[in-house]
Amino acid sequence: MAEQKKMVEEITSMEVDFAQWYTDIVKKADLIDYSSVKGCMVIRPYGYAVWENIQKILDARFKETGHENVYMPMFIPESLLQKEKDHVEGFAPEVAWVTHGGSEPLAEKLCVRPTSETLFCEHYANIVHSYRDLPKLYNQWCSVVRWEKTTRPFLRSREFLWQEGHTIHATAQEAVEETERMLNLYADFCEQELCMPVVRGKKTESDKFAGAEDTYCIEALMHDGKALQAGTSHYFGDGFAKAFGIQFTDKNNTLQYVHQTSWGMTTRLIGAVIMSHGDNNGLVLPPAVAPIQVVILPIAQHKPGVLDKAYELKARLAKSFRIKLDDSDNSPGWKFSEYEMKGVPLRLEIGPKDIEKGQCVLVRRDTREKYFVPLEDLETEIDRLLKELAKSLYEKALANRERRTYVCRTLDEITTALAENGDGFVKAMWCGDEACEDAVKEKTGVGSRCIPFAQEQLSDVCVCCGKPAKHMVYWGKAY
Repeated sequence: MAEQKKMVEEITSMEVDFAQWYTDIVKKADLIDYSSVKGCMVIRPYGYAVWENIQKILDARFKETGHENVYMPMFIPESLLQKEKDHVEGFAPEVAWVTHGGSEPLAEKLCVRPTSETLFCEHYANIVHSYRDLPKLYNQWCSVVRWEKTTRPFLRSREFLWQEGHTIHATAQEAVEETERMLNLYADFCEQELCMPVVRGKKTESDKFAGAEDTYCIEALMHDGKALQAGTSHYFGDGFAKAFGIQFTDKNNTLQYVHQTSWGMTTRLIGAVIMSHGDNNGLVLPPAVAPIQVVILPIAQHKPGVLDKAYELKARLAKSFRIKLDDSDNSPGWKFSEYEMKGVPLRLEIGPKDIEKGQCVLVRRDTREKYFVPLEDLETEIDRLLKELAKSLYEKALANRERRTYVCRTLDEITTALAENGDGFVKAMWCGDEACEDAVKEKTGVGSRCIPFAQEQLSDVCVCCGKPAKHMVYWGKAY
């Protein structure tokens, strides 16, 4: 097993340097490559296959809730972007501009979309006239550009892939319900398919999306105790509608403004999966999004009948699972390391002795437990083990979050908890004053992550100023 040991040593231990561990994995698991375009990444086939599985599951869920896919231009005229004042001010530092077409200066410079609210608004103003045209439930799969100063693969890049939902409704109540429905859809997806527990809540006033009345979010805690925003859903009220003149005639023949939402998830989810489940041997992928759910490794494949049986099993199992058969001439030890690195949930080993006994060996990626399984029971056992693995990943991530969540009633308690236990979520009360929110971050290093829907009355006073508290807030350091 010397080859396996050597390969594993190429990954920096997460206990030694978590950031380098993460970088090692995204490179050595063939998820990304760096590009000559600073801040942009090449998503390699294996990494893109993870995104395709995320996309496939989410897209089906969107369509089940009545949403339709559309596609908007990638360029936004400056005049269009500036129609909603708060929105343009919020995105101005991150906007990339196109000023020339070929060698000719453009009459009006074009923004490369950082998000598409303004494009959807312009379109809705053209197509909505009556209450019969509502609601419009649209979603777009695309890439966007935000000129980030500091970038990291998947977590923060200048161009990234995402989906952005944009809907309009006749009433505020319908729009708020849509905002909450999509946030819960995101949360269920993270917990059920990505095996990643999340906190559902609302952003503070200072941290909400530019142009939104309310921003809802799901927050996850990574293995190192830092928070990661996994998805957001925004309620815009009628602010954009008034800026863009999106009106409809209601049932009483009266002109009304629509109420609007938007919501999005990005390729940063891949980073979240890496940092929630990975270990010092590489990726550990949840079965729902793993490009390969079971890898078949023939043992002593040069012996008669071994490859034939492996091919037979591949054809049979491919009807139910995503299967790869590695019949290369690399050693078994190298293959074990390779597919551990890639986070394949189950390894199936089949050799001459197994064939004689009518069995194979299944090995779980997360625990490395071995199971000797009769060939006739394979489908049932694979299904069972994949479900058990997914449940175990969720429970392990939840245990990490619970172990790293601290209840604090004073700023000193926050500082002490972080110093003694390491980074994590801090639950503490807040008066609602932005000055106190800023002071908590300045004095302790943790910023507000969200006001959770599940409120707890930890004390009656603000953790910072001692005045009456309005909310319990999750605080933390974030990616």
